[in-house]
Amino acid sequence: MPWAERHALGVAEMDATHREFLDMAEALQAASDADFPALFARLHVHTRQHFENEERLMKASRFPAIGEHNSEHLRVLGELAHFARGVAAGRLGLARQYVKGLPGWFDTHLATMDAALAGCIKRSAG
Repeated sequence: MPWAERHALGVAEMDATHREFLDMAEALQAASDADFPALFARLHVHTRQHFENEERLMKASRFPAIGEHNSEHLRVLGELAHFARGVAAGRLGLARQYVKGLPGWFDTHLATMDAALAGCIKRSAG
């Protein structure tokens, strides 16, 4: 799924990271079997950094739903770690299926948890 203006939350730092995430997920969907493992590893590292940065933003803005948001991040990181083990062993099929579902998860997460965080950041900055 390519980046679209509907994904913009109006927090430049979050928007840039989300654009990178979508670009990586899109590249993974089109990746050859030879390229998939390295791209999946990059997505895993990027996602961990993405979530660490959002946690910092949540703390700085005193985001009230930090527990729920972090729990969702931990769930996704656990899934990525699980599929990364399969990819490392040469089993790409389940990871490819998982990657196909990332855009749908992202849309929901963006519209709910990340939109709420962006609103909180904007209020705390104003």
